[in-house]
Amino acid sequence: MCELAIAPLSFKRWLPWARRQAAAYLALAAAGRDDGWAAASLVSAVRVVVCFVAMMVTTAAWAAVMLLLLPWPCERIRQGNLYGHVTGRMLLWILGNPIKVEGLEHLDNKGIFICNHASPLDIFLVMWLAPTGTVGIAKKEIIWYPLFGQLYVLANHLRIDRSNPAAAIESMKEVARAVVKNNLSLILFPEGTRSRNGRLLPFKKGFVHAALQTKLPIVPIVVTGTHLAWRNSSVRVRPVPLTVKILPSISTDGWEEERINEYVEMVRSLYIDNLPDSQKPLHALADRKSD
Repeated sequence: MCELAIAPLSFKRWLPWARRQAAAYLALAAAGRDDGWAAASLVSAVRVVVCFVAMMVTTAAWAAVMLLLLPWPCERIRQGNLYGHVTGRMLLWILGNPIKVEGLEHLDNKGIFICNHASPLDIFLVMWLAPTGTVGIAKKEIIWYPLFGQLYVLANHLRIDRSNPAAAIESMKEVARAVVKNNLSLILFPEGTRSRNGRLLPFKKGFVHAALQTKLPIVPIVVTGTHLAWRNSSVRVRPVPLTVKILPSISTDGWEEERINEYVEMVRSLYIDNLPDSQKPLHALADRKSD
């Protein structure tokens, strides 16, 4: 029996954001701009609204299913993955971005799947691609996100306490014990937050702590283009092609706790090698020029 110890926007943040976008659109329309921006933004806004409504419908439907499955936590995990496969792919289809996925075969085995994070689209992508039997990790406050947060908990996904580093490490150890006990995989964003400009941020150590505890291989998922498709604080989703490159798994057998920082930088360097210049961290570009 599965026993688990237990970045959509909250409504309070979403409402002011929506108002600002609407005000910007109306101001441009009043100014008489006729360069196609207003029409494209209106179409995009409709797509976003349809996405939001569609997600609310599927979330409510699966929440009802989860309530019926309360006595069976393993089945709730599987249903949570099915929800992600259906909803994630549906939302991406509604938004209309061309998507190229490479290396799907690397998702066939259990592992710790990690992904860079620069846009809400990254969340839709990992929802769609995460194999059945995979649980996510989020901050404990996710439960307060309307409907989505409650479904997250019902689906038996995991939450950690990020209030201080010591608490976060202990939470990650609890997560690892649950993963090993129930033969699960993990998926998380190693940067710990969303990049505002698309450039790769420093990695947190949580995924390495999880690897040390579970001995699961790490599978890097490199996503490009999402920061251009859905820019920070924008209501417009542009038809930019998206690429998902799933790299071969990295064995963690023999990893030692004393070398955590080394492992973090080693995995991050794979992202730097596989990201375009527009998403590489500035220090990597500077280092290349100096060479």
